[in-house]
Amino acid sequence: MIIDARAPERFAGEVEPLDAVAGHIPGARNYPYTRNIGPGGRFVSADQIAAQLDVVQRGVANDHTIVMCGSGVTACHLLLAMEIAGRPGAKLYAGSWSEWIKDPARPVEVGRSD
Repeated sequence: MIIDARAPERFAGEVEPLDAVAGHIPGARNYPYTRNIGPGGRFVSADQIAAQLDVVQRGVANDHTIVMCGSGVTACHLLLAMEIAGRPGAKLYAGSWSEWIKDPARPVEVGRSD
């Protein structure tokens, strides 16, 4: 399971302000890291993060989950949120989208996921 922490518009390929190719890795699911932040700029509760992860992960174990974003930075924010929610074990795809698109043979998908 791949979770992409970018904004929905970037994930869908509707806008891409940084990279030469827009879209996402086929099969990835979108979970914008901003869902973890409350109105005061602090993390929402661990229970709230866990509930949101339940929807995205659909039973896939953390040790079978890879988190990515555009360049690997905001994915780390999501990994921290997973730890806060008691969901350790996910891995970081450090190169993230910027690395994925360097190889034109790798598939790219556009559009929003469910």
